[in-house]
Amino acid sequence: MQEGPDPARLKDLERRIDALKKAAAPEARVVRELGAADKGWRMVIELVSGLGIGAAIGYGLDVLLGTLPVFLVVMTMLGFAAGVKVMLRTARELQDKNAAAAAARTEGDEDGGRS
Repeated sequence: MQEGPDPARLKDLERRIDALKKAAAPEARVVRELGAADKGWRMVIELVSGLGIGAAIGYGLDVLLGTLPVFLVVMTMLGFAAGVKVMLRTARELQDKNAAAAAARTEGDEDGGRS
């Protein structure tokens, strides 16, 4: 009688497991560049979230301190300003990225396509 596992059966089992792992492996995802609508929605969400966070903080302070409209208005305006600042920073970032891509394309055209 044989002691221990059968080596041939173990090799067959390893081969089948490897085949199943390869079949179940997820495909590589392709990272795509954001479209214009995606960039626009990103900016809208940044602006609205600034407004919402400012209004929530202002309302919370007003409830705690008993001064209902004061902090709500002030913090909403500060939230709006913060949202605009973040939105403008995003717009500048996208503009710089587009300018770099355009410069790379122009440089490639001037080289005559030789790299």
